[in-house]
Amino acid sequence: MDALTAFGLFAVTFMLVCYVLEDRAPFWTFLFALGCLMGSAYGFLQGAWPFGAVELIWFVVALRRWVGLRTKARAEPIA
Repeated sequence: MDALTAFGLFAVTFMLVCYVLEDRAPFWTFLFALGCLMGSAYGFLQGAWPFGAVELIWFVVALRRWVGLRTKARAEPIA
């Protein structure tokens, strides 16, 4: 296994773990976004530009979701 393949395996595994833990805290959504960015980098480096482009879109979607979750968490009163 070369370094690029290992990086891709790590990125996808990292995304999966963060996706599973997303309901626990907004922090995991942010980490999921970073995992999508790593997956995008892997796709472009590998030469699979459609995969890289889709992962880049997922990065933007997850980042916007994280911003929304943070805004919502700040607006909620502390119980």
